[in-house]
Amino acid sequence: MEGHEMLRGGQKACYNHGFSAAEMKSLAALCDSFIPSVFAEEKDVDSFDLLSGSYNGVPDQVADVMRCRVKPVGVCFAKWVLWLLSTRFGTWLLCGSASFSPRFPYLQTFSQVSGSRRERILVDWSQGKRFTLLKFAFKLFKICCCFTFYTLVDDNGKNPSWQFIGYTPPNFQPSEKSQGKKPLDNGVIDLSSDQDLAAQFKGRGFTVSSEADSSGRSNWVLECDAVVVGSGSGGGVAAGTLAQAGYRVIVVEKGNYYARQDLSLLEGPSLQHMYDSGGILSTNDLKILIMAGSTVGGGSAINWSACIPTPPEKLTEWSQNYHLPLFATETYQTAMKTVCERLGVNDRCPKHSFQNTILREGCSKLGFTVHSVPRNSTQDHFCGSCCYGCPTGNKKGTDETWLVDAVNAGAIILTGCKADKVLTLPNKIGQKKNRATGVSVYTRTGTQIIIQASVTVASCGALQTPPLLRRSGLQNPNTGKNLRLHPVQMAWGYFPDGSGPAGKSYEGGIITTMCKHSGTINQTPAVGAGSFAALIPWTSGADMKSRMRKYSRTAHIFSLVGDQGSGTVMAEREIEYRICDGDRQKLTEGLARAVRILIAAGATEVGTHRSDGLRFSTCGASHEEIEEFIGKVASCNTMGKHREGNKIGQPWTPVCSAHQMGSCRMGQDPEAGAVDWKGESWEVEGLFVCDGSLLPTSLGVNPMITIQSIALCVSRHIVQSLDRNSVPPNKD
Repeated sequence: MEGHEMLRGGQKACYNHGFSAAEMKSLAALCDSFIPSVFAEEKDVDSFDLLSGSYNGVPDQVADVMRCRVKPVGVCFAKWVLWLLSTRFGTWLLCGSASFSPRFPYLQTFSQVSGSRRERILVDWSQGKRFTLLKFAFKLFKICCCFTFYTLVDDNGKNPSWQFIGYTPPNFQPSEKSQGKKPLDNGVIDLSSDQDLAAQFKGRGFTVSSEADSSGRSNWVLECDAVVVGSGSGGGVAAGTLAQAGYRVIVVEKGNYYARQDLSLLEGPSLQHMYDSGGILSTNDLKILIMAGSTVGGGSAINWSACIPTPPEKLTEWSQNYHLPLFATETYQTAMKTVCERLGVNDRCPKHSFQNTILREGCSKLGFTVHSVPRNSTQDHFCGSCCYGCPTGNKKGTDETWLVDAVNAGAIILTGCKADKVLTLPNKIGQKKNRATGVSVYTRTGTQIIIQASVTVASCGALQTPPLLRRSGLQNPNTGKNLRLHPVQMAWGYFPDGSGPAGKSYEGGIITTMCKHSGTINQTPAVGAGSFAALIPWTSGADMKSRMRKYSRTAHIFSLVGDQGSGTVMAEREIEYRICDGDRQKLTEGLARAVRILIAAGATEVGTHRSDGLRFSTCGASHEEIEEFIGKVASCNTMGKHREGNKIGQPWTPVCSAHQMGSCRMGQDPEAGAVDWKGESWEVEGLFVCDGSLLPTSLGVNPMITIQSIALCVSRHIVQSLDRNSVPPNKD
């Protein structure tokens, strides 16, 4: 199988997840409960029916997923639940009378309870009937068990369930061009293992030395003009702009570099190694699932290609209401044009995917206006796998554009290492108390690297930049607040073979169409088999398998709201967010519209991801019946203080986010924002922020073009700052 060894998947020879034998026995029983062998007298049983969640080492893989991707407090909670379930008393405590047996000793452990009773127990957990915390446990185990089962592959990159759910993994054949040298080979230094940095930097124009720390261990010291922490839409633009201006640039990236020829396009390993927290990142209450890139290129390497300019109404709002002059200037308009040209943005699409065709047809029948969505790829780029990287390099993320410019101009990209703190010294000349002198970085092997720089650029994204600044001692109250997530909820529609357009749900351009209406937008997502299993409602094992059999012909349309409410991210992976009433109302209206669009396009069955499995068969349904169902869809989302399913027995609908913004927003003064309109910290001279966290408010549309355009403007101000401070460009 082709691709980087970390992206190929396959079974591990041994696991170090740390779960005990008793805990693993409970976990195996949970896996078998979520995904049981299904026997039905009324139909033939095939091998998919016989597959169960404890098949072929799945429980060990689930435990490993939890250890690697779930926050430590979540892992401790999971282990505590599993330990209780391994005891008779603990099972009674968590499961109640369902654990009783008519025979002595009358109480059973969870693994001894019959499969049908275990399923009833899980349904009770999902509704929080016994303890509210068990709803959290249900979500955690359901997501990890179902996601793992449908993404785990053998050494040949195959999963035994795929043939039964209509999924065929992409069979990408690398071209001779893609098999050659990788675009960033000249600049990437992988620090996931120990490296002799002096040898790696030799002849590159950087100063490298080593010094011993207090324990006697030798650490590296690097000197450059600018250090950029992060390589996504903000960091990539900053690195390219600064390096092309002649300055010595070092980029720090905690993820790995996967070039086009490294990609496997397998959902499980791709999410694990290219997404923050392996694709299983959420708010603290598990109510919002968050997708964020963590690889060279950041979100631009794994996003869905949408390239929408900053809406004019946002430019007006930011320049007038937030008193940020940049957004009313020709400079910003020119920056957007430059960004679109560098990314090769075009809005032509001669062939739409299965999902986008459904969105277009449904909107046309209902009289809704649709817009073509520009993409940073050629018009014939019919790829549904760009969420796992682009194997042709056709999608122009920063790993194929700005970072290439940076490396060609002499920049270095350090991968597999994480910035710990921004380094500062007292500022004796300027108006600010301190000035930035670089960053301290730790590699995965524990080696510390001190990068000394004239300017420091924090481009870690809206979820990582605030924790970095707070670890560094910055205290502006806006740092970590005003987090916007563009909350998303999805509706689905099933189109049996022969009904609706040809194709499969996972094929073709991911977003090529948009319906914008009343403060929300409707678009189509990329939903892999594992993500589909993790998101769809679970009411029984048999129902779950029935839903999975329909996967390839189940279309999704999502509702996205430009949120007025906000959250906080004060520490790494500590995300607090609650959807405000106005946003939830708009989200609900968009969700109802998505259902209508799917019905109009000819779906024979529709539903949402509501936990009770609410769905509706459209065949022969009257207008009144359709409206009654849509009313039910809306009712759960807008039930006052219980709208998020907090009431016992109240169903809940999961929310997702793929856009994070605003947590270090620009402001006209320190009370209004964490940085000024040029992106420089109000507290520390020479420290700039250059990523999506700069946005004053949520954007309401896909933010890549806006982030890169702001980053280009900020980067040009950084160049001017270096010029003013007499840092000579490296022209050699």
